Amino acid sequence: MNRLALGLSTGIARVTESALGPYQTAVIRIGFATTWLLFLLRELPHRHELYGPDGPWSFGLAEQLIDTNGAFTALMWSDGRLWFEAVYALALVFCVLLLLGWRTRTTSVLFMVGVLSLQNRSVFMGDGGDNVLHLMCIYLVFTRCGQVWSLDARRAGRERAARARGERVTDRVGPPLWGVFGLVLVAVTAAGRLDGDPTVPVILWTVWLAQGVWWAVGRWARTGQPRILLDVVANIVHNGALLVIMAEACLIYATAGWYKIQGSRWQDGTAVYYPLHLDYFSPWPALADALSASGTMVMLVTYGTVLVQVAFPFALFNRRVKNVLLAVMMFEHAVIAVVLGLPFFSLAMIAADAVFLPTSFLRRLGGLAARVPLPRRAGPADLPEPRGPENPEPTHVGFPS
Repeated sequence: MNRLALGLSTGIARVTESALGPYQTAVIRIGFATTWLLFLLRELPHRHELYGPDGPWSFGLAEQLIDTNGAFTALMWSDGRLWFEAVYALALVFCVLLLLGWRTRTTSVLFMVGVLSLQNRSVFMGDGGDNVLHLMCIYLVFTRCGQVWSLDARRAGRERAARARGERVTDRVGPPLWGVFGLVLVAVTAAGRLDGDPTVPVILWTVWLAQGVWWAVGRWARTGQPRILLDVVANIVHNGALLVIMAEACLIYATAGWYKIQGSRWQDGTAVYYPLHLDYFSPWPALADALSASGTMVMLVTYGTVLVQVAFPFALFNRRVKNVLLAVMMFEHAVIAVVLGLPFFSLAMIAADAVFLPTSFLRRLGGLAARVPLPRRAGPADLPEPRGPENPEPTHVGFPS
């Protein structure tokens, strides 16, 4: 009983005192922001046909569908071409800011708004990768994804160095940014633009109010207890969102694997052959022909795909097996990107898989990236260690990252 109580208290302390998986959340932040950014850049010449006024899914049809399902999209606020161009351009900007990790608490929300606005405008234009991105952009809002490998982490390092020199640190960007977006949020709410599905309005208002409370506590609290309480709440929300992301990835693979088992083509080992010979999935016909020339190879790939997808959720209980299957799945997605011409689906799935990568591997990867010569303005303080019980984040008057 004592051991059980001790284990329970240790687990509670671990969940409340630190935001777990700082490197994993940074990787999925970078991965999904990069995926959506590259997709928007590739489709820049075709943006009007995909999501804009020239698309087959017209504004009127989209309006009827959204009146039925209540989905959120800022593109339905106006059918003007200028408004569409502004939303598309802002979506690109939000991708870049989130990728760089600038004010991640705010830019993660804006990134979500950009993704939902475009995808919900033309729901029939997406594929499985879009569905993954759609879900993950919402979960990402609740994570503290800027602890490492971000401009927020660099800013925190400079602030810590300034405090060590006895200087007072103030946030000159956070409060004006908070005020501007507060006015925008009040305006769109008063105009009834957030009617429908309450999920997005609740997220927007909750994050905005939480940032205000965070700043007020850091600015006026006489003791550190209120800030500690806010840190505990933020850590619990972060860790819960991280668990949901991991569960979502497992659910995707488990359901895909079990549905494949029920298909006759997957049962007889020939399922992989058919997409390789569809014009839509054959950007390199010669390569597809070479891969499908061997019946044994087709059978092994077909059965291997099902086996890996079904086994992966159970492999999480063994670290070595999990790492092997994770490498196999990432390689498989890379092959799908090239052979079937689905690069953004593969990038989205690889980004989701990255949540299971070992911390030691990610730290080594970060070390290799840090050796690339880049212009710097400050020293080692720019790259702080992730916050934890042994390295708590000091109290400051800025907005949360």
